[in-house]
Amino acid sequence: MTAAKLLLIDDDQELSELLSEFLTSEGFSLTCCFDGITGLEQAKTTDYDLILLDVMMPGLNGFDVLKALGGKHLTPILMLTAKGDESDRVLGLELGADDYLAKPYNPKELLARIKAILRRVDILTNKTKSQPIQINGIELSPASREVTCLTKPVLLTGTEFEMLHLLMENLDTIVSKEMLSEQVLNRPLMAFDRSIDMHISNIRRKFQQFSSEEKIKTIRGVGYVFMSGDK
Repeated sequence: MTAAKLLLIDDDQELSELLSEFLTSEGFSLTCCFDGITGLEQAKTTDYDLILLDVMMPGLNGFDVLKALGGKHLTPILMLTAKGDESDRVLGLELGADDYLAKPYNPKELLARIKAILRRVDILTNKTKSQPIQINGIELSPASREVTCLTKPVLLTGTEFEMLHLLMENLDTIVSKEMLSEQVLNRPLMAFDRSIDMHISNIRRKFQQFSSEEKIKTIRGVGYVFMSGDK
């Protein structure tokens, strides 16, 4: 079995070396970049299974790297943020990160998060034989990983795509945040976790470029519903 390829972009060289030893011992292949410019170039020119991206770096920081990738990447990105800095987490998710983990973190917690994201990717791969879904002006194709709104292409990250897929498969039915977290992020929903809300907000914002009609309805305190448009 080929080792999963990870890219770590973090200016803390000592921490990166420790993580490299730990993750290599767990069967991963890890490439380290110690600045945003080198990391961005590596992300654009080499295929990785997952990118670990630190927020606070001199020069080109983690947000700059996300902006440069433009939310068009298919490789999942796990942001490494300062502990308790909610604004960093929200901004990272808005810019296309798939998930976040606060520093300082236990290496075993990082390992669990990496495995959860890679499991999600495996699940996505197995879903590619599913038939396209076309509802309320939105067409989603699991095979090509493409989404259109009123025939206009909509660029979604891997996490956004899978959340939309789950909502569309459960048409006019409430999908709880717990279900979205467990089936898409592959982890239990944590208290005060806004990542689900931010991903849904990103999807809505991208649809609103082409249609003012509400596609995803919020059921406050419960979850979300993809609307058929017939009600």
